[in-house]
Amino acid sequence: MTQSLAGKHALVTGGGRGIGAAVARAISAAGARVTLLGRTAAQLSETAATIPGGAATVVADVTDPDQVGRALLEARAASGDVHILVNNAGRPASRAIAKSDANFWRDMLAVNLDGVYHMTRAVIPGMLAGEWGRIVNVSSTAGLRGYAYCTAYCAAKHGVIGLTRALALEVAKTGITVNAVCPGYTDTGVVRDAIRNISEKTARSEAEAREALVSFNPQQRLVKPEEVANAVLWLCLPGSESVTGQSLAVAGGEVT
Repeated sequence: MTQSLAGKHALVTGGGRGIGAAVARAISAAGARVTLLGRTAAQLSETAATIPGGAATVVADVTDPDQVGRALLEARAASGDVHILVNNAGRPASRAIAKSDANFWRDMLAVNLDGVYHMTRAVIPGMLAGEWGRIVNVSSTAGLRGYAYCTAYCAAKHGVIGLTRALALEVAKTGITVNAVCPGYTDTGVVRDAIRNISEKTARSEAEAREALVSFNPQQRLVKPEEVANAVLWLCLPGSESVTGQSLAVAGGEVT
C-alpha cells in the first residue's frame, strides 16, 4: 500500500484487540503514526509490538472525560495533533429489559455512546484548527436495526449513528468528515466470549451457538476484523472526501 496517510496521526480507541487492533494495523500500513488507547496497558503494548514501525499507547477509560483529556495530551506530546480518530471502544451486553436496571442502562450508554462523545469533543478543536480531519465511529448493525434482549446496546449504537449524522453536517465545510462503520457479528474475542456465554446459558453447544450468530449474516459467516478495518481505512484515504454522515454496514448484506 502506498503511504497515502504519511504525516497523519491516528488515534484508535479500544485499540488493544479485535477490530481496533486490525484498524490500527491497516492505518499504520498506509503511513500514519498510530496511537492505541485502551484501559489495559499490557494489552496495548502487546498489540503495539505487532504493528510495523510500532505505535504509541495511552491508557484511559473513554467514559471519563478527565482521563480522555489527559490521554489526548499524552498522545499529542508523543505524535502531534490527532488528524484521524477511530472511535472503536465499546462493549456489547444482552439482557431482557425486565431484568435490567438503571445501572445496566447507564453503563451501556456510557461506554458505547458517551465515550464517542468525549473523544470526539476532545479532538475536534485541533481538527478545526488544521482544517482537516477524519472521524470514523465503529457502531454496529445494532445501530441500524433491533436485536431482541439488546435494548440498551441498540439504543447506544443508534445514538452513535445520530451523533455521526449531526456532526457531519456541523463540520461539512471544514475539511472534516464524520462517518460510521457498522459491523455485523465479527470474529473477535468479544464474539467468541458471547458464543461461550450463549452455550452456558442454553442447552446448545458452542458450535450451535456460533451458528445462531452466523445465521444473521446472509453470507453465512462471521465478518473478519480486517474487513471492518479496510472499510475504516477507505473512509480516511484520499478520494473519500465527499463521503460524510454515512453509516456503512460491513455485515454480508444483513442490513441494506
